[in-house]
Amino acid sequence: MSRINLLDLTPSDLQALAIRLGEPAYRGDQLAQWIFGRGATRFDSMTNLTREFRARLAEEAEVQAPAVASVDPSRDGSRKFRLRLADGAEIQSVLIPDDDRLTLCLSTQVGCGFACRFCLTGTTGVARNLTPGEIVGQLSAIRLTLREGERVTHLVYMGMGEPLANYQATAQSLRILTDPRGFGYSPRRITVSTVGLVSGIEKLAKEQLRVNLAISLHATTNELRNELMPVNRGWRLEDLLAACRRFPLPVRQRMTFEYVLLADVNDHAEDARRLVSLIRGIRAKVNLIPFNPWPGSGFRRPSPDRIEAFQRSLLEHGITATVRWSKGEDIGAACGQLGPATPLARTIEMAYAR
Repeated sequence: MSRINLLDLTPSDLQALAIRLGEPAYRGDQLAQWIFGRGATRFDSMTNLTREFRARLAEEAEVQAPAVASVDPSRDGSRKFRLRLADGAEIQSVLIPDDDRLTLCLSTQVGCGFACRFCLTGTTGVARNLTPGEIVGQLSAIRLTLREGERVTHLVYMGMGEPLANYQATAQSLRILTDPRGFGYSPRRITVSTVGLVSGIEKLAKEQLRVNLAISLHATTNELRNELMPVNRGWRLEDLLAACRRFPLPVRQRMTFEYVLLADVNDHAEDARRLVSLIRGIRAKVNLIPFNPWPGSGFRRPSPDRIEAFQRSLLEHGITATVRWSKGEDIGAACGQLGPATPLARTIEMAYAR
């Protein structure tokens, strides 16, 4: 019989488990504090639980977080973690420092099946979905490696995979992360990024998990988006933007549109003008992401002048637009560069090590 991974469960689920095992509900709260608050993985270390309860837990459950297989440090302070799952599959997570923030980029799938042409992860295909425990377990595992005084302040679902294609596990992980008895993160400090799965956006809106939503747009016409992002053949720009307009944004919260700038592909003045028209009326900001190169992609990063001109065009039309220079590029950890430990990924690291 397979054991229950307690990292899959919310604090309320842990209360229900305690009751099922013949203990009062508050034992579940104590269990949650050990697992989420202190990062404990062994039941014999949970000294305020009864010996009988610990023995029952050891028979039926475990606390199984991914194992840290390797850590690659970047010159800019970022760290790329290669994490090994219980079945031997591997994923990557990235820790990104920025002033007083320390952001952890979480993966939700082993690989990705959406094949966005500018993304290395999309060349791998998807092997399987992660469980809720494997998603939150990335935080559990990486917290144990932090230096003195470090604390993960923000979480972004922007690693390997499409979060809304693994909707149930993503939603459960968000409940665990935001529960005050769980990891206790404010929803405002968590961002979920999607390629534009309209059905998933609608589910997220219905559940009112109130996290930040980031939409990977990257093109302003259906023709180009079809070419760059095959998902657009299922949900066209009109459908996606209609779902964005229906999305219930909390007060003082904005949606983010992510736009990877590709030289001579989507960085023209008319692209900027169309982008303004597409998102007009949505309380939003735009993250412009200069393309992060990887061998074999066939794309180039625009010149600094071209990037600045694109941003200026948005700003002049009242659109909040920032240029997001991705960190970790020298270790293959920047936006669009995550992938398996392949010769392609290794080439990126070696190029910057020279």
